[in-house]
Amino acid sequence: MNIATLSWRYAWSKPLSAALNVLLLALGLGALAFILLAEQRVTQALERDVAGIDVVVGAKGSPLQLILAGVYHLDVPPGNIALADAQALQKHPQVAQLIPMSLGDNVGGHRIVGTTPDYVALYGGQLAQGALWAQPMQAVLGAQVAANLGLQVGDTFAGLHGLGAGGHSHGNTPYTVVGVLRANGSVLDRLVLTATESVWAVHETDMAVDDDDRAALEAEREITLALIRYNTPLAAVTFPRLVNTTTEMQAAAPAYELSRLLRLLGSGTDVLRALAATLLAVAGLSVFMALWQAVRERRADLAMLRMLGAGPFKLAMLLLAEALWLATLACVLGLLLAQGLMAALPLLMPTEAAGLVATSGWPPQLWAVPALALGVAVLAAALPAWGAYRVNVARLLNSGT
Repeated sequence: MNIATLSWRYAWSKPLSAALNVLLLALGLGALAFILLAEQRVTQALERDVAGIDVVVGAKGSPLQLILAGVYHLDVPPGNIALADAQALQKHPQVAQLIPMSLGDNVGGHRIVGTTPDYVALYGGQLAQGALWAQPMQAVLGAQVAANLGLQVGDTFAGLHGLGAGGHSHGNTPYTVVGVLRANGSVLDRLVLTATESVWAVHETDMAVDDDDRAALEAEREITLALIRYNTPLAAVTFPRLVNTTTEMQAAAPAYELSRLLRLLGSGTDVLRALAATLLAVAGLSVFMALWQAVRERRADLAMLRMLGAGPFKLAMLLLAEALWLATLACVLGLLLAQGLMAALPLLMPTEAAGLVATSGWPPQLWAVPALALGVAVLAAALPAWGAYRVNVARLLNSGT
């Protein structure tokens, strides 16, 4: 007796019931796979972008807002800080490196960031074409920006005021694309990088009426925030307190704020996991009821199989194989559904957040989905298989069924 072939035919002897069970299992497994994929990719992106940054210094406000704005570019910054104050911090003996960041404009929803080439080096960025900026009003595009906007080396564009699409255009001060970065999965992919002087030039040109205004603006130049790396790990204890208590700025530790953010995300994923588990439990119960009913309806078939030489163990395996067929189909469909949703998710998210889920791959924890499908199949088939194992051939034949 070919158990695999016979169990497949039995499983689809009632196609509507089988299709419903596969659909329920696929939805439960797909929901769980989607949660695991989204959680892994978001966590990986958040941890990757914060690597190498010891502290972020910016205007006073929410520390988490400062990290989201300065590291992940997912929020608006709490304000600006004076350039002179940032330069004073750069001279501090505990500071190994200070990378200035100036925000305020965008192109096509992608933020224009005034900074230094050190910012590209921080994330290991490499050029796919062209070169880094050498003077103001030259721009280097992240790989995602270049793909979305269709810009190439030599093209020009005007920035829009604000961090989201829809602001007024700075048409009098266009940027020239001089380079495009190779995609590396970091925050660089979704940014437009230029010199800090470019950001000043754009806004001073729009705001200054005459040379006196221009001179006043130059004397009061600001940046949005600064990314800092320490000379020594001991600075993590003293430096943030020094900034927070003796200056008008605030210092936020990305590692601490990231742990807070992941705890917040974890609460939401726990609820989604509970919903997926409930759906799986309902699907498993449905499979169990279908198999239990099948044992009652197929008692004559099972007795005939016993008379033809099939042992009790083979009859039990027949029910288990039937459940495994349904679980296997559901697992494949669930994983395809989860991967499809992950591929579509960046298209449904805001431009600045799409990069958090844009990576691909098969995380190790996703193997829990096939394992769970196997477990649900075994649990659902256990009692029906035991019933098939204990079929009394003599009683069935004597009763005439």
